[in-house]
Amino acid sequence: MKILIIRLSSLGDVVLTTPVPRLLRKKFPNSEIHFITKSEYSDIYINNNNVNKVINLEQNLKKTIKFLKSEKYDLVIDLHNNLRSNVIKYSLSVKHLTYNKQSFARWLFSNLKIKLVIKHITKSYIETLNNLDIEDDDKGLDLFLHEKDLYDINKMPIEFRNGFYVLVLGGKYKTKRLPVDKSIELCDKINRPIVLIGGKNEYSDSLKIEKFFRREKDDDDVSDILNKRTTIHNLCGKLSILESAWILKLSNVVYTNDTGFMHIASALQKKVVSIFGSTHPSLGFFPYKTNFYVYQNTNISCRPCTKIGLNRCPAGHFKCMNELKFDHIIL
Repeated sequence: MKILIIRLSSLGDVVLTTPVPRLLRKKFPNSEIHFITKSEYSDIYINNNNVNKVINLEQNLKKTIKFLKSEKYDLVIDLHNNLRSNVIKYSLSVKHLTYNKQSFARWLFSNLKIKLVIKHITKSYIETLNNLDIEDDDKGLDLFLHEKDLYDINKMPIEFRNGFYVLVLGGKYKTKRLPVDKSIELCDKINRPIVLIGGKNEYSDSLKIEKFFRREKDDDDVSDILNKRTTIHNLCGKLSILESAWILKLSNVVYTNDTGFMHIASALQKKVVSIFGSTHPSLGFFPYKTNFYVYQNTNISCRPCTKIGLNRCPAGHFKCMNELKFDHIIL
């Protein structure tokens, strides 16, 4: 059997699909399994032995479909269920399975604050296979790392070599990102060597955090409340996805916004501290099958205001992040 799995984006969602090819491989050990996604996310599957081929989505959809038709698939599993994935799926004219997005339940929770039971998105992906008589093996997410992407820990300052913590900056949408001043507060309370992880878009914020902890303790503009003993090693914008994943793997604890690296940390079975702002773990995107703790502001009635994040706070105050309390530090 030749199988195509479709999940075009984004980073976290692609990571969350990883049990599906593993379960297919167990059920159909002689099958040929292909996975199609955007090129920027293909590294998630590059070392995955459960997938025979990773296909990059072309800008020209017709070109992509023409190529896929030449592969002559027996089964298509659509784990995206959007316009493009449906165009691909129906163009191939073969048996297909499509995952249930639970969109209405998430809309009710985000817009009307009607809290229904929403399955974790990975559970929904797995349940797409029910018609194939496949059930969850409860082994969580997969991410296979290769030594060629291993970050040399000797490049870090000496105080990091006996253990360090990670703070993942960023997130596609502003309302999922911890503000710089709150990131500084969190780093100070962790009060241990901290590696900053993020992309090029997070680089300017990372410099502000790094600069703060380089100040002398007697600087007049530094709050006396903060201890300023934290040491920062800034790797934002300097690593690939898999190199960043190695940093997470080598760390003691991963502190992260509700973003793709939260799910990468889960796949690596790390202890995860998740920071939720406008979104909510009960929408089904919390860390999967790993030890985790959640920071969220439960004292406001306006969240969640979105299931995926927004570019600005609809209420204008951004209290979900600005008034977040770090009362319990996980070390």
